[in-house]
Amino acid sequence: MQHQEFAPPEELRDAIKCFWYNNREAEEQESGFEVVPDGYAEIIFHFSSDLSMVYNGGLQLLPSPFMMGLLNQPVTFYTQNRLEIIGIRCFPWTVFDLLGLPAGKDGVRIFEHPIAGLQSKLNKCVGTGKIDEALAEVTQYLLSARLDVATNSMLFKAGAAMRMANGTMPVSQVAAAAHATVRTLERNFKQSSGYTVKDVSALIRFEQVRNHLWHHPDINLAALAHELGYADQAHLSKEFKRYSGTTPAAFARNAKKGKQLASNNFVAFIPKGSNVDKPTQNQSTDNA
Repeated sequence: MQHQEFAPPEELRDAIKCFWYNNREAEEQESGFEVVPDGYAEIIFHFSSDLSMVYNGGLQLLPSPFMMGLLNQPVTFYTQNRLEIIGIRCFPWTVFDLLGLPAGKDGVRIFEHPIAGLQSKLNKCVGTGKIDEALAEVTQYLLSARLDVATNSMLFKAGAAMRMANGTMPVSQVAAAAHATVRTLERNFKQSSGYTVKDVSALIRFEQVRNHLWHHPDINLAALAHELGYADQAHLSKEFKRYSGTTPAAFARNAKKGKQLASNNFVAFIPKGSNVDKPTQNQSTDNA
């Protein structure tokens, strides 16, 4: 597996955390991998192989691109042979405005949008190994789109404060950092992201725990709970299981195995093995 991250130009940094490229070699038999929740929304272009997800007990083929919004539980994807991905990691309070789409709580959203017109160009670039050219195409498109979106300094300041505090800052303090009342901030935040400040803060904090366990699977959980502002280790474990479906200890054990197959700084995709049982194909195209 190869994973690379690329910083966006200055003009996009209030909306986009980074661009990333990943390729993975799967077995000939369809294999699965889990995407674990975090505090970002992703626009995903994929190439070389079909990509499916579990939906309503079956497999649904995913178009390219699709959006992976804020997740409240892991999502399992399936692919076969080689899969290449270009991702745009966006702040959840900016992604919908950037694309001109209504905000929502879709974990995975299939949508029609002019950005899909990039697929053919990107496919040619990726197919010839010209990842830099593919990223340049994506960057130019988003720079043009960004010109049509008014900068919301309130959300930018609120988001920066939430990220700086790793999701531990109370809503009242986030509002103060954004120079807004709690009511005004919550209204604008939910309108732009589909979620409340508290919802996103909880995911940002979970993301920190997840990352710590991935990089340092032997970390002391009681100390980590204290560092990240949980009431105690039991509180951390309860919240972690809420979003991951597993305990911190089980995740840490899987991290030790997963890091043998994945880059140290690629923590979203957790391999599930090449011989997983997979659902039958589901032809539904409803949003997940």
